[in-house]
Formats: sequence, C-alpha cells, structure tokens
Amino acid sequence: MKFIQTSKAVEPAGHYSQAVVYGGVVYAAGVLGKDPDNPDADPGDAAQQTRQALANLSAVLEAAGSDLECVVRMTIYVSGIEYWGAVNEAYAEVMGEHKPARAIVPVKNFVEPYVVEIVATAALGG
Repeated sequence: MKFIQTSKAVEPAGHYSQAVVYGGVVYAAGVLGKDPDNPDADPGDAAQQTRQALANLSAVLEAAGSDLECVVRMTIYVSGIEYWGAVNEAYAEVMGEHKPARAIVPVKNFVEPYVVEIVATAALGG
C-alpha cells in the first residue's frame, strides 16, 4: 500500500491521504476546486470549481503514477442540483472523449464557498 501526497494539489484538511495506491488501483480522496497555489482565493463559480477540482485530481493521479485517462469511476458531490449543468459542461471540456463511470450526488450541506467535490478511482498506468 502506497500513500500519495503532492504539493501540486491542495493539502488534506484532515487525517487522510490525497490518494492510496493498492493492487494496481488508485483511490483518490475527494478534491475541491481550491487553487493549491492560492488557497485563500475565491474559487469562482461551479464550472471554475469543477475545472480546478479536476486539475487537482490530475496532479494527485500523476503523483500516484496514473492520469485522468485511467479513471474508471468518478463521484461528483454537488451542493445544489442547479449547478449540475455548469458542472457537467466543465467536466466534459476537461475529460473530452474519456467517459468513466460516474455518479452525481446532491448534498445538502457543503464546505462554503465550495459547491463541488470530486472523488475518483483510477487504474495505474497512463
């Protein structure tokens, strides 16, 4: 088991790893759309947060020896279903033709000012 930590993504806010690699699989923790170079900056709207969360996820996957093209499943938590259109559009821009299995989970309470959190499972390689 290998625990992943990279400064190219947002530091964990609690007692957890950014990802864990086990058995050829990368299990990435939830990522927010927080800029790791300027964590106090306004994260922007749902689309901007989605792009940044995917950039953070990409950095974590790269540190683990994988990438977004190796993602097999994503779960996107969104604080309001009204954000789904913007989230889905930004997600499609970043992910392109790669379409991993995905779930959207609306959540009632979220860490302000964030409206999106993304969790992923990926294969090693890339």
